Amino acid sequence: MPAKLLTLVFILLWLPGSGGIQISKAIPVADWQAKIDPWVTRTAQQGETEFILLLSEQADLSGAEALATRQEKGAFVYRQLVETASRTQGPVLAALAAAGVEYRPYWIANMVWVRGNLRLVQTLAPRPDIVHIYANPRVRLELPVPTPPIFKPGETSKIESNISQVGAPQVWAAGYTGHGVVLGGQDTGYEWDHPALKNHYLGWSGNSVDHNYHWHDAIHDDLGNPCGADSLEPCDDDGHGTHTMGTMVGDDPEHKNRIGMAPGAKWIGCRNMDNGVGTPVTYSECFQWFLAPTDLAGENPDPSRAPDVINNSWGCTPEEGCTNPNILRSVVEALRAAGILVVVSAGNSGPNCSTIDMPPTIYAAALTVGSTNSADEVSKFSSRGPVVVDGSGRLKPDVGAPGERIRSSNRFDGYDELSGTSMAGPHVAGLAALLISVEPALRGDVNRLESLIARSSKPIRVEQECGGVSGREIPNNSAGWGRIDALAAYFELRGAYRINIPAVLNGP
Repeated sequence: MPAKLLTLVFILLWLPGSGGIQISKAIPVADWQAKIDPWVTRTAQQGETEFILLLSEQADLSGAEALATRQEKGAFVYRQLVETASRTQGPVLAALAAAGVEYRPYWIANMVWVRGNLRLVQTLAPRPDIVHIYANPRVRLELPVPTPPIFKPGETSKIESNISQVGAPQVWAAGYTGHGVVLGGQDTGYEWDHPALKNHYLGWSGNSVDHNYHWHDAIHDDLGNPCGADSLEPCDDDGHGTHTMGTMVGDDPEHKNRIGMAPGAKWIGCRNMDNGVGTPVTYSECFQWFLAPTDLAGENPDPSRAPDVINNSWGCTPEEGCTNPNILRSVVEALRAAGILVVVSAGNSGPNCSTIDMPPTIYAAALTVGSTNSADEVSKFSSRGPVVVDGSGRLKPDVGAPGERIRSSNRFDGYDELSGTSMAGPHVAGLAALLISVEPALRGDVNRLESLIARSSKPIRVEQECGGVSGREIPNNSAGWGRIDALAAYFELRGAYRINIPAVLNGP
């Protein structure tokens, strides 16, 4: 079994907290030099390089908490972010335009991507409206290796055992399949017309397709992959994304491939990797698009079209450049403030303690998912807590879900088995969709939704002690609150009493 299946980088650059920060006086030379990432200096000495300017003032999103619905929260957060960027970026953008360099502004954090040389970096760093200059390296995801056998498109299957294990079919039988819920995923892309995904794609009407507001490609300069750059329709150059989406919503009625947690939900997607290679900018662009999806031209953003849940089967290790543990914290907090549940995979660096050490898995604002097996044991490869890289001692993961030998959709209308926490996370995103369909008031109430998922999980006790927390305690730093249980969560929503729900027959 692979020891490491998920190693995608997201090194973004957010400041802790949500209040604005102002710098008004001249900055001593030693201070402005400290604002530059060593990676930027090193690569710029060799010629042009990519880097990200983080502006000093960041949006105050604290007012979102008092709002009642996801629509209200999303609109407020979007307005605050865009207003801050619009008001403060002008002088920096003018300087970049005058320098004749390539740049691209973003509002998900008040930041600008730039391609330039060392002289430009040294010119920008002393500016009081720039708080830091961060690296934008290209880092490759080590993708899961298929576990034989590979299933052919025409083969039939019963409901997958991992889906049955967590009780999803019984919730379906009660009449709840995720109807009315939209799930988002950012990954290697998606084969939208796969038989298990097509009817669940929000852009497919049953007769025609419209990719506006349903798909975004954050890859603008491809490395020669079959999807190219700026693809105008969903495309997956690897298969990893198609597999994760299948576990969220996949259902192929014709061939009886029942692979997804929430077959009644719809999905939208963003490609954040080029042949498994992403950068901080490609990841931030996908998060920005999810908060306010746009048309295919990248225009007319609309926060009312945001998904209810986003799955993120990737993470950034310190070895890949994420040496600052808080580099992704504020973007996750912004999405949570907008009422969007951010589900992340814990990583595959177990079984030692404190191996949950990378953004975004370490954050309190993210729902972190470890991997379990068919016997409800923590997978050996699944990363453990507590989080020590930021000094918090935070207990992680939050919950576990099946992540070994998970059969799901792959490219070219096929199916295969993969293992890793990449496979566990989509179970939780799908579960969230089921619960929102049971109780629509959960939409936008991230605190309540997370609490319900955690406290209804089946406890998993282990012998391992991590961070002074016994593995016999619940929650613990190996399995969190335990393996998710869709039926138990349903019962809790329905008044914490059990009623007879007929089993869903798999059929031939």
